Amino acid sequence: MIRLKHVRPKGIPDFVGINSENAAHRIAVEWKENGKISEGVFIPRRDTSSRLNNLAGGRIFPGKHYHAKFDVEEKNGNYHIAFNSSDGTFISVDADVSNELNCNSIFKDLESASKFFRKGSVGYSPNGNNYDGLKLHTFTWEVKPLKVSQAYSSFFDNQKIFPKGSIQFDNALLMTDIKHEWKSVNTKLDCECIVQ
Repeated sequence: MIRLKHVRPKGIPDFVGINSENAAHRIAVEWKENGKISEGVFIPRRDTSSRLNNLAGGRIFPGKHYHAKFDVEEKNGNYHIAFNSSDGTFISVDADVSNELNCNSIFKDLESASKFFRKGSVGYSPNGNNYDGLKLHTFTWEVKPLKVSQAYSSFFDNQKIFPKGSIQFDNALLMTDIKHEWKSVNTKLDCECIVQ
């Protein structure tokens, strides 16, 4: 789940930028590119509260975006984030800021989880027969663990896509007030993908 503020082309003043609530279903992958292993994420779908993102996604900037209605509440370190998308996809997450990573996580500690997600700065989304690539550049990087009391995604719970037992919740991390840039990347990849 991503809240974007003051999004605008580089060099344009803040007040011209747009704000939006967004979601990206991300799957960590590795691929061979020019004989070397690269790391990033495959993003099978993106959702947004912004009509502009919905219309421009996959055309003006990378990645098709479904239009969705978001319900977001933040209070005293408690977060409720949910959305209903135009095609019926639904997500709901309730969590509190915590001092510890989920003890059942595959990551041994917060630092290793943070490093793993930082490596996923390059993402590819399907767009017809091609893939749109986008790279995230952050000027700072700081994550906090969240204790999740409830998490549901109709996309990840769809057993036609993910057979029963093939997927489970691991952990949740929070980043706030992170200044960043998004840049398009080469999408003509001859790659062999490996889901991590």
